[in-house]
Amino acid sequence: MTDIDLTMRDIYSARARIAPIARKTPLVSSPALAELTGSEITLKLESLQETGSFKLRGAANKLLSLDPGAQQRGVITVSSGNHGRALAYVAHSLGLRAVVCLSDTVPANKRDAIQKLGAEVVVRGSTYDEAMEEAYRLGEKDGLEMIHPFDDPLIIAGQGTIGLELLDEFPDLDTVVVPLSGGGLLGGIAFTLKSADPKIHVVGVTMERGPAMVESLRAGRVVDIVEEPTLADALAGGIKPNQYTFELIRKTVDETVLVSEQEIAAAMAFALERHHLVVEGGGAVGIAALRAGKLQHLGERVAVVISGANVDIPLLLRIAKDNLDGR
Repeated sequence: MTDIDLTMRDIYSARARIAPIARKTPLVSSPALAELTGSEITLKLESLQETGSFKLRGAANKLLSLDPGAQQRGVITVSSGNHGRALAYVAHSLGLRAVVCLSDTVPANKRDAIQKLGAEVVVRGSTYDEAMEEAYRLGEKDGLEMIHPFDDPLIIAGQGTIGLELLDEFPDLDTVVVPLSGGGLLGGIAFTLKSADPKIHVVGVTMERGPAMVESLRAGRVVDIVEEPTLADALAGGIKPNQYTFELIRKTVDETVLVSEQEIAAAMAFALERHHLVVEGGGAVGIAALRAGKLQHLGERVAVVISGANVDIPLLLRIAKDNLDGR
């Protein structure tokens, strides 16, 4: 592992580069969470990106930065769903060939969305790591450019543009709560906010089932984990190989929190009922952590990143019914 060569110039360059593709998403207040926590809570709605998640930012920054030869050959990636959808969208807009490798645990709604955008979908293996092995094999065989879903400075810089928008719209925030998986989103936001003010408290939240980055941080090195079924499927998978994000998270993030499946489900139902927001499990973990009172440090002015909306609607309706009926 190496320290990432990332500067604020990279974040600003990414913002200019991706502006035609990734929208500036709303920051909305949450009176319900404010009443519950006693803090000012705002929600950063990356769930409203065109492809339903923040992943559009990193994918756009990476693909727009490729040299013409790499673009002509085409690109390949591995994904738990949202990165693949973002990559397919940007590749389609640029006229590039795109191949997305998925494990058979990726929900059908995410797989179908990727195919509808014109990408070639390869389903291989029962885990994210097995799908990644296939992506590297096919990429080498066909001469495709591998686009790593999180462990790439250009991907990280693209996600870091969310930090710029937070500073623009909520300059006095003192805490940010961000979903944590491979660390591209959390690392990019943490780098940007800490560059502006090291006192901003940065919290990463992930699920109890197979929390790869959290287990690695506890061990002091990148470790293997056993993937388990989870509502937060967008956060599932290992973080090997890892060159950048583990060290970036270790150096910039102040706190990590784990939430249970029931807490995630309740947060999804809460977002639907109180904010009329469709939020997938991985996007709801920040709300889950606040509702469960799990943060060790909660400031007075808190931003929560809602990272994605790509949930199967029948599943969301079942969750809402289970959590809201009979109250």
